[in-house]
Amino acid sequence: MGFLEKIGLKKKEKVEKGVEKSRSGIMKKLGKAIAGKKTVDAAVLDDLEEILITSDVGVKTTLEIIDRIEARVARDKYLNSSELQKILREEIIALLKDHTPDKPAEFDAEFPQKPHIVMIVGVNGVGKTTTIGKLAHLYKKAGKNVMLGAADTFRAAAVDQLQIWSERADVPIIQQGQNADPAAVAYDTVAAAKARSADIALIDTAGRLHNKKSLMQELAKIKRVMGKVVDHAPHEVLLVLDASTGQNAMQQAKAFTEFVDITGLVLTKLDGTAKGGIVIGVSNELDVPVKYIGVGEDIEDLQVFDRELFVNAMFKE
Repeated sequence: MGFLEKIGLKKKEKVEKGVEKSRSGIMKKLGKAIAGKKTVDAAVLDDLEEILITSDVGVKTTLEIIDRIEARVARDKYLNSSELQKILREEIIALLKDHTPDKPAEFDAEFPQKPHIVMIVGVNGVGKTTTIGKLAHLYKKAGKNVMLGAADTFRAAAVDQLQIWSERADVPIIQQGQNADPAAVAYDTVAAAKARSADIALIDTAGRLHNKKSLMQELAKIKRVMGKVVDHAPHEVLLVLDASTGQNAMQQAKAFTEFVDITGLVLTKLDGTAKGGIVIGVSNELDVPVKYIGVGEDIEDLQVFDRELFVNAMFKE
């Protein structure tokens, strides 16, 4: 087995292990729903609807999946229940958005513009700063010239935490300590990234949703000043969500989309939760691709999201 094949297998194993709790819950219920049934009838579809909703896929996305399956059942007429799982996988994969070339997810991919500026948002406690640290490490390992910006100046620990990650990943950081002006930090980070010919700059921002108006104004200002230094910056806005919070993550996502254009999602803490369905629901409802998923504590456990691999692991027979 070649090196790349080994990496692929390891990734597959990690994803399967990460979604194990979600998978076992779904497949157990699905097994009961289709036991003794020869065809996919209305009762099976009703059961499937309930299974998906209780697995945190969400009502809106579940109804879309059921509609798609009903259309397949009507078209293929004599669909048997053993084919249901295959169709379920195919329809969910078709529903999920793929990565776009101008916002590549692979760490060794070329950026259409340099420096490529990425703004990272999310409420406190979802693993936002840790995610930035892991991204920095993985980009650096892939040969990229990376820079970090500590614009979450509201929380004392955030700047310190990012500083530690910058040392671990051996990448430079622009920071002005706690209570500094976040927009000034963001401006300086983008200016430094441009001056030092960085490939990518990852900028941490504050995530206090309880004061929406000031956060909205702050994020808008950060976005505006970045664009003054580098055209069209930020090129990406990633929202970090804690998958283990299920529908709560969906509410957070909707709140953030009210005042910032999210271009990609990062779902952390997928390992050990039975709420893996949130990955499907939040991506579909926001019409935004999932870029990365966290399936463990290690740096390498932050993975580029592969929709086929994920869905096949979630609904593996």
